[in-house]
Amino acid sequence: MKNIIEFLKKNYLLFIIIICLVITGFILESVYEKEILEFDKLAFSLFKIRTPLLTKIFLIITNLGSPYVLILLTLLSFLLKNKKLSFIITANLGLITIINQVLKFIVKRPRPSDLFLIVETGYSFPSGHSMVSLSFYGLLIYFIYKYFKNKKLKIFLITLLSLIIVLIGVSRVYLGVHFVSDVISGFLLSLSYLIIFIKVINKFILKESYEK
Repeated sequence: MKNIIEFLKKNYLLFIIIICLVITGFILESVYEKEILEFDKLAFSLFKIRTPLLTKIFLIITNLGSPYVLILLTLLSFLLKNKKLSFIITANLGLITIINQVLKFIVKRPRPSDLFLIVETGYSFPSGHSMVSLSFYGLLIYFIYKYFKNKKLKIFLITLLSLIIVLIGVSRVYLGVHFVSDVISGFLLSLSYLIIFIKVINKFILKESYEK
């Protein structure tokens, strides 16, 4: 038992990746069978309740995951003293965007057709906003955790960015341009990717161990 516990502790990131991919696999099976999952139906029934104020709020939130905002933030990152981090942020954004577009092209899931409040082109699965936002802001969270010394500021920023990630996902469903399953799969795939990405940059670029 002790050996098992030690093995789990040592390889917990691998298990997180496996769990994320397994759940995504189950969702993807339903997507290929053209089934609408129960939690997709439930979410759309809940989000039929819309108000002008709430719509404006979610439009602002969803733009935090738009290419324009993320590219702008990436460019602003070059104001940092550590240019290596800026190049990592840029590479991360480019790589996760390519992965997302490839997956969309492979799966080719149509977007929801009757509840959208904004017009989006392209395929639905996995959600690009959710996938890219978790990767982009998630990497920022990691850098804040790793390099910020002010504990209160660190907690505030990590909490804020985590909330932004979740709300961007919610906004995509509220605005009717994605199924919940698109958003969940986007988050799970992005988390798996980000774990691997951070491992790679720590080993080959930052030359540091992931574990502290």
